[in-house]
Amino acid sequence: MHTESTWTTTPVTADLLRGAVDVEHTERGVLPHRLPALARRQIPDDQMAMAESQPSGVRLVFRTPATAVELDVVATKRVYVGAPPRPDGVYELLVDGRLAGRAGVTDGDVLTIDMAAGTAETRPGPVQTVRFTGLSGDDKDVEIWLPHDETTRLAALRTDAPIRTAAPDGRRVWLHHGSSISHGSNATTPTGTWPAVAAALGEVALVNLGFGGGALLDPFTARTMRDTPADLISVKIGINVVNADLMRLRAFGPAVHGFLDTIREGHPTAPLLVASPIYCAIHENTPGPSAPDVSAMSEGRMRFMGTGDPAQTAAGKLTLTVIRDELTRIVRQRAATDPHLHYLDGLDLYGETDYAERPLPDELHPAPATHQHIGERFATLVFGDGGPFTTARR
Repeated sequence: MHTESTWTTTPVTADLLRGAVDVEHTERGVLPHRLPALARRQIPDDQMAMAESQPSGVRLVFRTPATAVELDVVATKRVYVGAPPRPDGVYELLVDGRLAGRAGVTDGDVLTIDMAAGTAETRPGPVQTVRFTGLSGDDKDVEIWLPHDETTRLAALRTDAPIRTAAPDGRRVWLHHGSSISHGSNATTPTGTWPAVAAALGEVALVNLGFGGGALLDPFTARTMRDTPADLISVKIGINVVNADLMRLRAFGPAVHGFLDTIREGHPTAPLLVASPIYCAIHENTPGPSAPDVSAMSEGRMRFMGTGDPAQTAAGKLTLTVIRDELTRIVRQRAATDPHLHYLDGLDLYGETDYAERPLPDELHPAPATHQHIGERFATLVFGDGGPFTTARR
């Protein structure tokens, strides 16, 4: 039993966090962000604001001989009216790079979202404690991966021995941007999102700018990528543009060029990979918008459907097939003067055959095992021999 006097309390500061772009100090704890303050002021909707505050890929990293670690947190639990209850977020403990424990909290702030009415309401909740015990007394590197899909304020960090900042491990930084699939939707653990799986296999340090509903070629995201230190960069574009029915073909091409131009202002020679969407049957040849299937929700299931008219593609409405063709054209054109630009067909990560074997449970997002599958394929194709990020290996 640890007494009050045996604990060391360490302030949570930016130098203990990896994968966060910014840190906000609030009355209820430190809130990691994946967009900087200037970008957050330009966010036009609550969905994007919520997504960037969810710490996908963010982890506390330190070195210590401690045998016990406690983290006081204020988690934000989401409740969707008419939808099944969401599982609690998972905190994962890694010791010297190996999984050593999982934990969670059952209470916190509660955000109730009514998608049909377009309303959201937050009820404040309590601080709760995440505990990991029984660790060896050896000096070791400790990582606590925060829940990828649960906004988390960090109120206090306690250990039964002092901690210090971990030394640099020499890994290159991989900066990735994508949709809810990259964010980790339907993954059950923070190290189980496909980018986290790929980063572990590729031996790189992940900064994940995957935002649920937010891969929309926003200039503030491009500027964030421009200004974030990185050795390797990837952008996965397409599904959100379609399911939000955001733009037509005439606007899409120049928007992609502008997004890539901005990234190149800060990273002129870094390997830059453009990945097209994975297979999604409801939008392969059907434009957006997508919408929740109300009949499925009444049965306690979440399912999405495409509501656009395929005939309107002739007038410039976007489908995933159209977007893959356009991204192929854009990358081929730009690569003529940018030898560090690369393209990856999303169907090579998850295609129609994969869909038949591993269906998307809600028709948009991969199941946990499929996140693992996609991460492994990305690692092979991108970090493996002959891939555009091969030199990332130490």
